[in-house]
Amino acid sequence: MIKVAIIGAENVGKSTLMNALLGGKVSEVEDLPGTTKGIIRKRFGKLKIPKGMKNPFGGADEFVLIDTAGLFDPRLELRGKVLSEERFRELMEEIVSADIIIHMVDATVGLHRGMEKLHHMLKMRYEKPIIVVINKIDLVSRERVEELRKIIKKRLEQEPLALSLVTYEGFNELLERIAHMAMYAGRH
Repeated sequence: MIKVAIIGAENVGKSTLMNALLGGKVSEVEDLPGTTKGIIRKRFGKLKIPKGMKNPFGGADEFVLIDTAGLFDPRLELRGKVLSEERFRELMEEIVSADIIIHMVDATVGLHRGMEKLHHMLKMRYEKPIIVVINKIDLVSRERVEELRKIIKKRLEQEPLALSLVTYEGFNELLERIAHMAMYAGRH
């Protein structure tokens, strides 16, 4: 079984991504920060693969997708509004136990300092494979996406994936990265 945790600041699109990956409404989606109050786990054997794309998972292990509450307020250096100290710790335990992490960045807001610190901790201390996704690219200019790509590459030392969950641009690439990392995650 491979655990995939979706992390990011509040209102970055974590629940929308989870619903898109599962092909149905599992997580509550609102424009209000703090809609997801804790951890939502959903097992899936197969992702909803877009037409024209071969299923990259073949006979891969069962996956568990974890949608987490927003860890930080998107515009401030504060912990998410709905997170108590205890809930924050529970969330961190869940994230640390994941095999693959999807770190989402809102294209309209940019890379959050708190998320940047968490990213480095997960990568260095826990040696977690992380997929960085710039979400909501349909809401900003191509220049802004490129600017964010450069900032993320420099600060996180990783090439991010540009994604729109409205137009599904970048969605196939995300599925391919999850499948690629899953091949190695299952061997630990």
